[in-house]
Amino acid sequence: MLPEFFQFHNPTKVLYGQGLALDFAHELHAIGVDKWFLVTDQVIEGLGLVKKVVDSLAEEGITITGIYNEVKQDAEITAINDIAEQAKATGAQGLIAIGGGSVIDAAKAGNIIFSVGGDLIEDFSGAHLLTAPINPFVVIPTTAGTGSECTFISVIYDPVEKVKMAFTEKFTLPDIAILDPEMTVSLPAKLTASTGMDALTHAIEATVGLEWSPVSDSLAFSAIELIFKNIVEATQNGTNLDARGAMLVASNLAGIAFSHSMVGCVHGMAHATGGLYRVPHGVANSIFLPHGMEYNFEEVKDKYAKLASVMGVNTAGMSVDDAARKSIECVRTLTAELNAIDAVPLRLRDVGVPEDGLEKIAEATMDDGTCFYNPREVEAEIIIENIKNAY
Repeated sequence: MLPEFFQFHNPTKVLYGQGLALDFAHELHAIGVDKWFLVTDQVIEGLGLVKKVVDSLAEEGITITGIYNEVKQDAEITAINDIAEQAKATGAQGLIAIGGGSVIDAAKAGNIIFSVGGDLIEDFSGAHLLTAPINPFVVIPTTAGTGSECTFISVIYDPVEKVKMAFTEKFTLPDIAILDPEMTVSLPAKLTASTGMDALTHAIEATVGLEWSPVSDSLAFSAIELIFKNIVEATQNGTNLDARGAMLVASNLAGIAFSHSMVGCVHGMAHATGGLYRVPHGVANSIFLPHGMEYNFEEVKDKYAKLASVMGVNTAGMSVDDAARKSIECVRTLTAELNAIDAVPLRLRDVGVPEDGLEKIAEATMDDGTCFYNPREVEAEIIIENIKNAY
């Protein structure tokens, strides 16, 4: 059965290839901009990845006017203003982001202020408030998880209010996304696993989000299959470029999928936990994913039954309920396998969340915009039980 209405919009040019991060200057020339400001973090710069990209671009006549490397685990408001001010001061015409989701989100939001000015919170809280394209933006992801290189959402942390805010603007979509598995080889095992579970959460929630479509489903199902086949190998053997590449593509597919279908209560709980207790987003999603699936089970078990076969289960002869239960079981088995190699935690207590903070998480979940797209109405007094189960 098809939804009554859906739309698909993906203007980002996606390029995949080993070594491509050092060979894409021609794409920047095609855009018509030769002066770029670069956004990254200290870890990525310290690994030498930024210098390799900058040097390769310089050989082709591309100027990096400056580098901002102060993006933290969760991009903060102060970083957004600093990026915009420094990019303007150096005479840049566009932005390049090299990093994970926080770096990319910071650059996205920074590009708004860099391009049109104003105050991010006062002027752009909400959705689709930009009325015209902004400065060119190119992204090279160094993690395979957020899919932020192909989404129009940037999540920014407010350390004063201890909340994560989502800014939704179609004009912040990158012009180009460079998917190069060589740029993810240095990602530690724990980050490989947690970011991969973030991508899996995107894909699974995309299949049941209220804005789902046949297009988002096809992308999400492909992402789920790639992740189940490659995440353990990528985690255990980080030099396997085939596994790294598969995870990078899966993350991208899941990102495109959920930016159309939206996500739900798993992300709501994860955002709340990250805001209140600074639990990394991928880790929080990994912990909450099976519990969120349990919360939504009755409303979407037909979809979950289809997911089971993509996860490798032979569902022939199974009832819908049994096949659907298998999909949740597969997720639990996968996280247990990753936990066994010390790659992801299984419970909230393992990441420092206090038991007396569970009610706060439930309350904050209610305020998260992702829950509007959850297939089951999110009620604090009910979802608290799933949060307790995750403890």
